[in-house]
Amino acid sequence: MRVYLSVFLACVSFGVFAGPDAQVSKDPEALKAQLQDYYFDAARRGDVPMLETFIEAGYSLDTRDSKGYTALILAAYHGQGAAVERLLAAGADACAQDQRGNTALMGAIFKGEVQIARTLLAANCSPDQRNGAGQTAAMYAGLFKRVELLDALKAKGADLNAEDPLGNSATRLASGEIRTAAPR
Repeated sequence: MRVYLSVFLACVSFGVFAGPDAQVSKDPEALKAQLQDYYFDAARRGDVPMLETFIEAGYSLDTRDSKGYTALILAAYHGQGAAVERLLAAGADACAQDQRGNTALMGAIFKGEVQIARTLLAANCSPDQRNGAGQTAAMYAGLFKRVELLDALKAKGADLNAEDPLGNSATRLASGEIRTAAPR
């Protein structure tokens, strides 16, 4: 609870709870949920000073929302490079997966955030980590024609010929060959 109180006080000093309609719960669980919302919002917006407050307070960096997203996944997906770098430097798990198994790297590739993807590639994650559909980051890079990232993934040891359950590989996807499930 000390962490939540510390973060709460910092949020007050930042004016997060400011305004005539600001409602601050006195229930510890509701306060915890409210702070979690502010944490994820700071990651989406790239508010590094606010993230720093959470980091300094000892807030769990790999806290997940209802979809399994971490602050790092959200920052990467929303193109917040400085937030990604700060969260990684503070020890956020770059290999964390959301409920569908997607990682921050997969989100950055999907959104075309090449520099963020390069930053995430430096993390110590398997280049062949798969999501729930059996897809890898290299498959995303192939599908979305992110050739420079495909080359970087290959250099890191990614298997560009690994296949998902439909037979798609990064190599096939990069060449425009997309296999889909047969209609029922």
